Amino acid sequence: MIYFGIDPGVNTGLALWRDGEFKVIETVNIVRAMGRVLAAWNECDDVITVVMEDARQRKWLPRERNASEYRGKLMGAGSVKRDCEIWEEFCDVYQIKLEAVPPRPGATKWDADTFARVTGWKGRTSNHARDAALLVFQRT
Repeated sequence: MIYFGIDPGVNTGLALWRDGEFKVIETVNIVRAMGRVLAAWNECDDVITVVMEDARQRKWLPRERNASEYRGKLMGAGSVKRDCEIWEEFCDVYQIKLEAVPPRPGATKWDADTFARVTGWKGRTSNHARDAALLVFQRT
């Protein structure tokens, strides 16, 4: 079983979990991320599941200090929601299993040291890549 963790956005977090370990954790654009998933889909007979953090399912709002910061985040959220729709369509077209999961407070935004200590990943990561990785960490 192959799992791709996807944290959608301008900087798309992507993690590949296979055989009980991370093979890839990186930050790329949406086209490169889809290319990685499609390459795996074309190259193997294994079942592929994309696990995507789906901003459209958010049930809570973070506290914002000022209105302009909040407006900016709302605009970014609209873009991320559109990316979620694109991922959904991509997986539908290629008949790739998609698990769209809601954002959960505390389940993401780990700092690099905590992430490395818990997962054992030694490579460099961005916050987007770590968020994607946490979606698929320890899947079987």
